[in-house]
Amino acid sequence: MNMENRSRPIHLHVMVDEHEKALIERKMAQAGIRSINTYMRKMAIDGYVVYADMSDVKELVALLRRSGANVNQIARRVNETHNLYAEDVADLERYYGALLDGLNRLLTKWNKL
Repeated sequence: MNMENRSRPIHLHVMVDEHEKALIERKMAQAGIRSINTYMRKMAIDGYVVYADMSDVKELVALLRRSGANVNQIARRVNETHNLYAEDVADLERYYGALLDGLNRLLTKWNKL
């Protein structure tokens, strides 16, 4: 690829020793960044990298999907039978309670940042 066609055509070169390289690689791993170019550019421009552990969010999204599927199943059953069962309401309360608990935990973590 021709250098003129690159979005970043200017090359910078930085020399480090083995200890510095190990520190950089450890900080990259902590930030979840695999590309040294991305890491070095971000650090040179902003001076910091923020890593957000999204595992809690993924868990909440999965719970929300399951809750949505349950709502759809209950709605179909109510439309067919014209009855709403106490078990269905209890299931919805359980899922939405767990969802709210997870959201509150997540918001508490974010407020500490």
